[in-house]
Amino acid sequence: MTTSTNTRKLLSLLAQKSYSLGHFKLSSGATSDYYIDCRITTLDAEGGYYIGQAILELLEEHHIDAKAVGGLTMGADPIVSAVAIATGWRAIEAVQQGKPQPQVLHGFLVRKAEKAHGTGRRIEGFSRPGARVVIVDDVCTTGASTINAIEAAREAGMVVAAVVCIVERQEANGRPAVEAAAAGAPFLSLFTAAEVRAEHIRQQETE
Repeated sequence: MTTSTNTRKLLSLLAQKSYSLGHFKLSSGATSDYYIDCRITTLDAEGGYYIGQAILELLEEHHIDAKAVGGLTMGADPIVSAVAIATGWRAIEAVQQGKPQPQVLHGFLVRKAEKAHGTGRRIEGFSRPGARVVIVDDVCTTGASTINAIEAAREAGMVVAAVVCIVERQEANGRPAVEAAAAGAPFLSLFTAAEVRAEHIRQQETE
């Protein structure tokens, strides 16, 4: 986990708003003693800001060069918007300050199935063959939704430069499956589920 102010504040929000202890059935069919609903944080005004900044910092830390960021609807939707808007604001501020304009990241969303009407596209937003893109997701458990987005981006002719998830649950088959699909592109996570759990428990103990 990186230790920037944005990342620390995002971790605090995730632990407070998105993490629950109990007995839960996951989409994979497995059961767990905790559940992470990242959308409560990704759709939060403050959370969205920190997500955009934290992911940009992570990409810069790993020297990831890309033209766009995208993922499978709907878990990735607010993440894509947060990152794209964050790069847009950085570019605007640079121009206002007379500095060179930094690279912006455009956004795209991957439908779970092609539209049955209109253009019949599966990808909405940015789509340019040969462009380097970053695939994002909120929580990686089995990696199925992340892999779905990777495959769709490649089918559209784009090159996957990196894969990023907010929280990695560290399931036995999750990371290996995503790394295999990414085919050499780095798979990065802002936090592990253990880190969010530890922060959640710390907050509970200090209340």
